[in-house]
Amino acid sequence: MTLILAVGVLAGNQTVMALINDLPKLDEENFLSLGQTSRIYAADGSLLAEIYNVENRTVMPLAAIPKYLQDATIAIEDARYFAHSGLDYRAIGRAAVIDVTEGRLVEGGSTITQQLIKNVYMSDERSFNRKMVEAVMAVQLERSAGKDQILERYLNTIYYGEGAYGVEAAAQTYFGKSVTELDLAESAMLAGLPVSPSTFSPRRDMASAIQRRNLILQKMADQGYISQAIADGAASLPVNLKTYHATLNEPYFVEYVKEQLVEKYGAKTVFEGGLRVDTSIEPGLQAAGLDAIRNTLNEEGDPAAALVAIDPATGFIRAMVSSQDFQQSQFNLAVQARRQPGSTFKPYVLTAAVELGADPAKTYYMSKQVDIPMPGGPPWRVSTYDFRYFGVSSLEQAMLRSDNTVYAQLVMDVGPEKTRNVAERLGIKSPITPNPSIALGGLGQGVSPLEMSSAYATLAANGLYVEPTAITRVEMPDGTVDYQADPYPRRVVADGVAWTVTQVLKADMERGTSSKANLGRTAAGKTGSTENLQDAWFVGYTPELSTAVWIGYPDGSIPMTNVHGGSVWGSGFPATIWRIFMQEALKDVPVRDFPPPREMPEFKKLSGTYVLYSGGEAPVSTTPRDDAYGPGNASNQPHGD
Repeated sequence: MTLILAVGVLAGNQTVMALINDLPKLDEENFLSLGQTSRIYAADGSLLAEIYNVENRTVMPLAAIPKYLQDATIAIEDARYFAHSGLDYRAIGRAAVIDVTEGRLVEGGSTITQQLIKNVYMSDERSFNRKMVEAVMAVQLERSAGKDQILERYLNTIYYGEGAYGVEAAAQTYFGKSVTELDLAESAMLAGLPVSPSTFSPRRDMASAIQRRNLILQKMADQGYISQAIADGAASLPVNLKTYHATLNEPYFVEYVKEQLVEKYGAKTVFEGGLRVDTSIEPGLQAAGLDAIRNTLNEEGDPAAALVAIDPATGFIRAMVSSQDFQQSQFNLAVQARRQPGSTFKPYVLTAAVELGADPAKTYYMSKQVDIPMPGGPPWRVSTYDFRYFGVSSLEQAMLRSDNTVYAQLVMDVGPEKTRNVAERLGIKSPITPNPSIALGGLGQGVSPLEMSSAYATLAANGLYVEPTAITRVEMPDGTVDYQADPYPRRVVADGVAWTVTQVLKADMERGTSSKANLGRTAAGKTGSTENLQDAWFVGYTPELSTAVWIGYPDGSIPMTNVHGGSVWGSGFPATIWRIFMQEALKDVPVRDFPPPREMPEFKKLSGTYVLYSGGEAPVSTTPRDDAYGPGNASNQPHGD
């Protein structure tokens, strides 16, 4: 300290004296707030992503850092580290002579303690003023912290190049392994980087890097850390670098997780807090979903697709797949896209009707083109997609044919508001305007594949809703578990109601418009296509997994009327993708049926303007119908929807 003051006085530098009298507060919090890399993991423990703000860093305790690396760093950076009190006056004297000779400031003479101060507190300014403040603070730090503590902080703070801050990030970056696994030669090479990471980077100049490594090995021998024989042996070893790429698997899912983390913890904690984040995603199912899409939509100019799979019992998101290239578009079709769901909304209308007491097998409507009066405007004209009609039809038969006219009449009897309420309870989060057209999936802004998978999962769970969950656990850097997912199933629909709707969708899978998705095992589902063929869906479930598949062009303005030579309907490519994915996802899962409900609904006569008959056998109908289909024979109908 006396030498510093003397230099300041002799230099007549009043600014330096003022700076010394107004030093930054040297508190513990600044040293403990080093930004650390957070990591996101899949359900199987594989690393999905490393996320950080500016500095890629993982703080390691000194005990975990090899002694070789500690010794190599001291040998090359600060040989008298354990002898001085923050400043090496001999080194300062040598540096001062060089400064005078060169006529400029040279960064020689800095101890490890000074370098730590510079990295934590100081700017990149190169001046005598800054050096003086740095020196005073180094002495203060040495009085408040032990040598091991300072060395640990230094090794976790210093920059090693290639975006790596601290020894753990450096070891992973250059050698593809933890710092705990480094040998002597690798430790010496890392120790040589901080003075000039670009000059001595083995990726940029291997010869210079090896020369620097061998210099450090010799210094270690000269200073008694290792024998000359060991130094020579390490100097003869080749350098085995590992190709390093910042880990980023499943980028769409990772972005979805990051958004939730930032909402809960704030950006600083997420990008600098060193979190360990475990998620629900299954890499095998991710691969299966992407393969199913790419093997089905495999021609240039094909539309995009998205797939979401959810465990009905827990709400855990097991797959979230988008066919787009993340580098070209960061828009997550599985979550952010809001598309019209078409007839995949009909099960919500049926659920509303069953809640009111309608028995799907014994509640009848007339399948015919219908004009439904609308207050203050022209009537709502509804027809089937192919303009074929079937006369008297039960709700179950109409679902198997995806008959628009029957379900348009049904929504008028149960009420659009009631239907919206059911959809929201099941899991639809997007705003829904309660217009009659919601019966056919005519919504305002549409819904996402994530929402549809979640809502159908509620049916699969016999009316128990669980919030879709991506993050299963969050661990802080000190090992404290801050969050642990605890799925809480909430009853939103009576089990008998959900089970009754599932039986209809199960029949649809066996002999209705969904038959092309038949897995050969217990499953239920529904097709959906919009009127202009801009969107095509298949949403279905087993007791173990609920999956939604959507196909369309991302800009939403292109009808899919010429894909592989034909039009895209829900029963085509979406059903195919769903079937291929589910067969792979469930190949090792035992087959089981949907569990029966504890209590069946109390069926009663459904009242309304359009219902023909409710609660018994179908009345005899004299309404003409197309003989090519036959009354109520869904299996004869072309599966377009």
